[in-house]
Amino acid sequence: MMESWGWVYLTLMASAVQSVRTGGQKYLTQHMSTFAVSLVRFVYGLPFVVAYFIILLYAYDREVPELTLFFLGFCLLGGLGQILATAFLVYLFSFRNFAVGTTYARTEAFLTAVAGAFLFGEAISLQGWLAITISVTGVVIITIVKTTIDNGNWIMRIWNRSAAVGLASGFCFALASLSIREAALSFGEDEVLFPAAFTLLTTILMQSAILGLYIIARERQQIAIMAREWKVGTFVGVTSAVGSIGWFTAFTLQKASFVKALGQIEFLFTLAISVLFFRERTSPGELFGMMLVVAGIVYLLAVA
Repeated sequence: MMESWGWVYLTLMASAVQSVRTGGQKYLTQHMSTFAVSLVRFVYGLPFVVAYFIILLYAYDREVPELTLFFLGFCLLGGLGQILATAFLVYLFSFRNFAVGTTYARTEAFLTAVAGAFLFGEAISLQGWLAITISVTGVVIITIVKTTIDNGNWIMRIWNRSAAVGLASGFCFALASLSIREAALSFGEDEVLFPAAFTLLTTILMQSAILGLYIIARERQQIAIMAREWKVGTFVGVTSAVGSIGWFTAFTLQKASFVKALGQIEFLFTLAISVLFFRERTSPGELFGMMLVVAGIVYLLAVA
């Protein structure tokens, strides 16, 4: 059951938790820099990831695996990919027409499929490509409808520096997902929970070290703010840890592109929260985009 549908349950759980975590992150971004918020996710989430790993260590009567350069290399690539993707997203907001770039960044699932096929040798069926394309199209439509793109000639509206930065962000997220899967699968085990947990622990330690050194060197004043906001930081850390456990385990079970395509259901969760709790109205364009996302996900589950 874990092998066939486990990745679905884990991805849905991770997407839901990620939607909830967004509120805490939005609060923190009002008080600290983007990289400090990212470090909060890792540092406050690390104790819970360590606890989860120790539980599995004793539950499966295992020892800490031997580290290999192959494993460490892909963990580092995955961790850096997430950090760079976030940096590109932040850079996007410095552009007047950042909405164009944001739209391209939303093609992450499709970019994961392309990178997986050409760089990692992941075989995806024609039906799988179609399902991913349908769901990504829905997400792009929702993004376009929810943002305002300045008037101008069509070439400048659909391709400019903002678009390139958006694609770079999406590609880095894609590379991170594929690298995480590669690292976890390097153990060659049928059991997935333990290698996924060890991959998560190793990656989050690397990310904490990298961002920690950056904050100390460039934004030392953020450390006091991070300590002062420990309550919200703990909430963000816990939800990040739970979500990451879901993502990393799902990546170990299924192709990263399929996991990312299903993970786009987060947009539906976010829209639902906006409608139910903030009484925001949904436009016909958003509804059409939501229908495409649902259709793509249902088709994906049928062919996966």
